Amino acid sequence: MREMPTFAPPARTSDSVKIPKRPVDASSWIRHRTPLDPAAAVLSVLIPVYNERNTIEAMLAMVHESAIRKEIIVVDDASTDGTSEILDRLLLQGTIDRLYHQPVNRGKGAAIRQAIAMSAGDILIVQDADLEYDPQDWKTLLEPIIDGRADACFGSRFLGGPHRVLYFWHSIGNRLLTTLSNMLTNLNLTDMETCYKAIRGDLGRALLPTLRSNRFGFEPEITARLAKAEARIYEVQISYAGRTYGEGKKITWKDGIAAIWHILRFSL
Repeated sequence: MREMPTFAPPARTSDSVKIPKRPVDASSWIRHRTPLDPAAAVLSVLIPVYNERNTIEAMLAMVHESAIRKEIIVVDDASTDGTSEILDRLLLQGTIDRLYHQPVNRGKGAAIRQAIAMSAGDILIVQDADLEYDPQDWKTLLEPIIDGRADACFGSRFLGGPHRVLYFWHSIGNRLLTTLSNMLTNLNLTDMETCYKAIRGDLGRALLPTLRSNRFGFEPEITARLAKAEARIYEVQISYAGRTYGEGKKITWKDGIAAIWHILRFSL
């Protein structure tokens, strides 16, 4: 039996979310870090899913291999390949903590917004269900946030980590989109489009009312929102096992064109 939603996104407020100003001298920066207790901190793993019956169970097994305290929140985006039934079974087995079925397909961004609204963890991270990103990288991603140096940490596929060699033009497109985003946000990221963005839970839920993107525009939008909130952003190296279109990759050149619009829309 499908679990009904028990969390609703908060009412929309102003698009402006500000983090309190911090002292400018180095010693004060150290004193005013915002560390989390690593023994008590809970990671909210947000998993948007659409037609991933071949990989979802393997991905959840990888998620459970991590010793990090976590809650697993899955949002099924109206899958049509049997994924929904698999998720219902996994919920009953206790493999998933919270499950929501979108009544219609709305896109990855909408699924992530729903998952954020259902979250209660100290840190949020989006985990794709397609095996391209490895939860073994979480420790590196979370360290700057748990240490109190960062409000968000991006996992970059372009900092020299092991990665599957695939599409040349995809890598060029990613770099061009990242450059355009950096020009407008005044950040110096190497991989704005990465799925792996860890964010403090209180900050992510505060930004939720400002988020609008339904599809893959979530990546440039959340980057712009973090920049406008003057969040402390770190970037670390991760591994990446990209898949081919024959293996189920969904993003296309049309999403790349749309990303330009989203960058301009949310960064200006």
